[in-house]
Amino acid sequence: MKLKLSKYKFLIFAIITTVIIVNSALLINNQKKKDLIETNNNNNNNIIIIKVVANKSEEIKKQLLMDSKKQKQVNQKQEKLEKLWKIGYDEFFNKKYKEAIQTQRKVLKIDPNFYKAYAIEGIALAYSGNFNSGIHQIDKALKLKPDYGYARFNKALANELYGNYDEAIKWYKKALEVETFEWSYYGIASIYGRKGDIENTIKYLKLAIKINPNVKNEAKNEKDFNSVKNSIKFKELINK
Repeated sequence: MKLKLSKYKFLIFAIITTVIIVNSALLINNQKKKDLIETNNNNNNNIIIIKVVANKSEEIKKQLLMDSKKQKQVNQKQEKLEKLWKIGYDEFFNKKYKEAIQTQRKVLKIDPNFYKAYAIEGIALAYSGNFNSGIHQIDKALKLKPDYGYARFNKALANELYGNYDEAIKWYKKALEVETFEWSYYGIASIYGRKGDIENTIKYLKLAIKINPNVKNEAKNEKDFNSVKNSIKFKELINK
């Protein structure tokens, strides 16, 4: 009887042990499957992230390339305009006023915001006998770039040319606010020279000579200084 009972107990123990082992194996297997799924998911996510980063990098490269091409085109256009503007600038200083006006209008046809062209066209118009149109064009340059010293200088020069001396002095001084230029001082000196104002003529001519000693040579033959040329102070300044 005891032997049978022992066998029975052993059988039950074996069955329970087997069930435990099987369940453990199933749990381990399920965990492995779960881990495998998570690993695959992580791998897939990593692949997606890599693809997104790669695509973004390509987009950035394409954008940089496009920006570079656009900048190159802008630089080429600017260089072309500068060269054409310089031709008109030289034409004005060679007293080819009509040609200078035409050249600057070509510049403005390409780029209506090229403020330097308005300044040259304006002063060339003034020298051609058209003061109002000249000032109008110079004012366009100043509207686009209020601190453009050369446009301020040209507005002063145009007013001086037409005898608007107080306005000319005002704009020469405005030009000096943004740019130390010997010919702005010289322009003021020459106006005071016409008026016979020795003190102010000497004052501003000294400032011009301090920047550029060669101004003396110009002043020696300047008709605007006829009223003050015989003064001792003027002679001392020019001849020393």
